Amino acid sequence: MTNIASIDLSQYVGAQIGTVTLVKLLGKGAMGAVFIGYQSTLKRQVAVKILPKSLASSARAQQMFRDEAETVGILTHPNIVPVYEMGESSEFFFQVMQLVVGHDLRTIIGKARKHPVPTKRILPLSETIPYICQMLDALGYAHEEGVFHQDIKPANILIDDRFKRPLVADFGIARTIWAEYSSTPALFGTPLYMSPEQAALATIDGRTDIYSAGVMLMEMTAGYLPTRKEQPGDAIERKKKEPGTFFTAKPSEINPSLSSDLEAIILKAIAVHPDNRFADCLEFKTALEAYVRNNGFNEPVC
Repeated sequence: MTNIASIDLSQYVGAQIGTVTLVKLLGKGAMGAVFIGYQSTLKRQVAVKILPKSLASSARAQQMFRDEAETVGILTHPNIVPVYEMGESSEFFFQVMQLVVGHDLRTIIGKARKHPVPTKRILPLSETIPYICQMLDALGYAHEEGVFHQDIKPANILIDDRFKRPLVADFGIARTIWAEYSSTPALFGTPLYMSPEQAALATIDGRTDIYSAGVMLMEMTAGYLPTRKEQPGDAIERKKKEPGTFFTAKPSEINPSLSSDLEAIILKAIAVHPDNRFADCLEFKTALEAYVRNNGFNEPVC
């Protein structure tokens, strides 16, 4: 079976896509890659996501790639990475997007964990809460437009170096309330962050993204996620059949300095049943804003 590892991606450096020239490989995932490109007409750098056609032999894979670009194309929000153009060449499908100069949140969290001072191995709340609040703004807007991301995780949140602004990226498995890929359900997403209903292939709504955001908040405030060491398939089965046992400790059991008020917000966001979570992103953000007001922050962080 062809996979991304078997493809020489360097062959695409210098390739011309309309007015854009591929300059440098930025990163790759299971099925595709992102390059830095140069757009000659506007004299700017852009990000170009490509999906080699050898990896997209199925109509479903091709449609998902197109749908991602079309989905993001209708979303205009300062915390969502915009897509400028989409199309295909003889060798691959592509999307031209804004190039975010910065790092993904997974990298930032990982760097903090390596800090030589133990008390600095967790991002300060003055950084964490603004990141989550702005992410919730973006997700709330997407939900109002009928789009559910379904793969919210630190690797899909890009932090702009200059303004420290988080941008939600990778709507590759987003679902809309008006479209489905086929009548046969298929599981996509990241087991650690996906909601129990997503793991069970049940009907989802915006609360599946709220769950994922809550898991992120737990990871960022506790320091790490307390889970069993198990294979992804086993993790999905646990999320589906025994979701209450997926996390093996409460956030405060990992980080004793975590306040009970913030822990209560986290636990509500990651409640097993959607009805026990925040009803929407605005309610989640409002709870964080109340926490900030009630805990003497020197500056507004939401």
